[in-house]
Amino acid sequence: MPQAEIGIIGGSGLYSMPGFINVHEERVETPFGEPSDAFVLGELESRKVAFLARHGRGHRILPSELNFRANIYAFKKLGVERIISVSAVGSLKEEHKPTDFIVPDQFIDRTFHRIATFFGEGIVGHVAFGDPVCATVAQAAVEACASVGVVGKPGGTYVCMEGPQFSTRAESNLYRSWGADVIGMTNLQEAKLAREAELCYATIAMVTDYDCWREGHDAVTIEEIVAVLHKNADNACKVVKAAVAAMPRERNCTCASAARYALLTRPDAIPAAAKERLKLLFGKYLGW
Repeated sequence: MPQAEIGIIGGSGLYSMPGFINVHEERVETPFGEPSDAFVLGELESRKVAFLARHGRGHRILPSELNFRANIYAFKKLGVERIISVSAVGSLKEEHKPTDFIVPDQFIDRTFHRIATFFGEGIVGHVAFGDPVCATVAQAAVEACASVGVVGKPGGTYVCMEGPQFSTRAESNLYRSWGADVIGMTNLQEAKLAREAELCYATIAMVTDYDCWREGHDAVTIEEIVAVLHKNADNACKVVKAAVAAMPRERNCTCASAARYALLTRPDAIPAAAKERLKLLFGKYLGW
């Protein structure tokens, strides 16, 4: 019996989820090490939900230190089928103002220190990633924003940078020249791993600032960002609650079968250790 059907990843400023009932915590073991924190399991809007504080409670884990594989694997182990990810971002366009929410449908990878696949160590596979977010989850998030009176914009491109430093002006203007909308440090690896794990995934990107590109705009200060973070967190709680309530019960998207034709390694050539590590994810396709 699945312990949860919808996963929520709380980003900077969102370390808990008000409104849960029948709550308990559970630490989930994975072949990839420990997730960011214990999962908070409970019911929200009559749906079974698992909440994870991405950076750990107390905000202890840098973006580059996050164990993305353990986090996504643990959601899968709990029975989760859809993930709503919430994260703080900088705006790369004038029209995306602080406190606006963006639900991006594309990503650009500017990271270089991170593991973003379950494959490797004896097993090779590739999944399609042209459309990196689940349209069903994204639509539920956009509609939820409208229902609670928060500016929520569908679509756009999220630049995922390494950090932890913010961009230089040259970098910020480069990303603007690419037509990107927002910049953050966490969501792309989650999206890649969720696709491999056949989980539906979408991001609610909460704008905190204008990065450092804006003409006449002083360099972003941490104090300014934190003030907006608090307002965004309050709005995020309302949006996530509404999105959970609006989420369809059935999955009719292709996310649920994303790995069906992914595996390229001949089954008899896959090491026993890899089979054991990945049985939860791919065993159904190989009779493990």
